[in-house]
Amino acid sequence: MATVALNEPVEDIDWKRRLAPYMTAHDRTAWFQLLSTLGLFALMWSVTYLGVEHVGWWVALALAPLTGLLMVRVFIVQHDCGHGSFFRSKTTNDRVGAWLGVLTLTPYHYWKRTHAVHHASSGDLDRRGMGDIATLTVAEYRSRPWRSRLAYRLYRHPLVLLGLGPAYLFLLKHRLPLDIPRSWRREWRSVMVTNAAIAAVLVAAWATIGLDRFLLIQLPVVIAMGTAGVWLFYVQHQFEDTFWARRADWSFEAAALEGSSFYDLPPVLHWFTGNIGYHHIHHLASRIPNYRLPACFREVPELQNAPRLTLAESLRCLRLRLWNEDARRLVGFRGL
Repeated sequence: MATVALNEPVEDIDWKRRLAPYMTAHDRTAWFQLLSTLGLFALMWSVTYLGVEHVGWWVALALAPLTGLLMVRVFIVQHDCGHGSFFRSKTTNDRVGAWLGVLTLTPYHYWKRTHAVHHASSGDLDRRGMGDIATLTVAEYRSRPWRSRLAYRLYRHPLVLLGLGPAYLFLLKHRLPLDIPRSWRREWRSVMVTNAAIAAVLVAAWATIGLDRFLLIQLPVVIAMGTAGVWLFYVQHQFEDTFWARRADWSFEAAALEGSSFYDLPPVLHWFTGNIGYHHIHHLASRIPNYRLPACFREVPELQNAPRLTLAESLRCLRLRLWNEDARRLVGFRGL
């Protein structure tokens, strides 16, 4: 991973003024991105359905990764709506985001609020637990009983994190998120309304193409989308020289520019993932819409010094499990 030190502390730069020109949404660009993505998703879904009907069930599995990547792009639109950055209008952001939540199986207002907690506390060792991937320090891990250590090892294992985890998250946890308080009435209403809409889609599928056909096509797509999404979320914060600090030493700017990676993907993958690889910029200024992130990166030199991960380098991040507070880096279990 390549990283270059900034010429001045990140806290001393007036980022609000520096990035203000990029924080304006372009409705025409937004609508084109949304409609073209949904159109391509519908096309791939239709091709998959015809393939299943005329060739065989295995077509659903073969095409699921590509359709799942298109669903990731849909999720990024919902994500930007949640930040109020995709469209100019707050009402339009919320309405579009809520409808997209039915497709992505992610209740919009529930996810919007928990994700805001993630942005406000990313990298803060004293505010872990909501909207992030559970990360223990070396000292915390060593102090736990063996059953708790085993559970953490299982949780952080790639087969769970990228296999069972996404399926549980999108198919079960989002249906009944018991990790939020009952006082979050708008978020609970979002969960219930989304569940009702999903039930209506299933009834419509049962009455038309058949529920078995629908699930055969849609479930692999959801799993592919979930796995890709969890991987992106993981690698954007879980790299060796990331940033974690106790509250007294934590700063929003350092967490964004040192604790969020620039995932240097091939252009086609930047397109499918809605430019979320420019994650350090997103955490620094979440009101910048995804379609303006590349220009912001090119035109603001200070942003080019962030931790950079290539696709090959990112694969090595899977071995990292624990934060070593003394060495200030993530280590694997073998590093104990």
